[in-house]
Amino acid sequence: MYLLRDIEKFIRDTDMAWTKFGRLAVRDPRFVEDLRNGRQPGKKISKRAEHFMNMWRENDDQ
Repeated sequence: MYLLRDIEKFIRDTDMAWTKFGRLAVRDPRFVEDLRNGRQPGKKISKRAEHFMNMWRENDDQ
């Protein structure tokens, strides 16, 4: 469940609402809530969320 840990840190660090994260990252505003409740995302969705966080950080550094 490292993905959820990484997402929680990301939304805390960026002060982003968890619903906004879900909407922007995977087009699902309930994504983070579902993860918190035990949802196990597939590889495609996990990679999409990770890619979103990486791109956000990369753009934030510039």
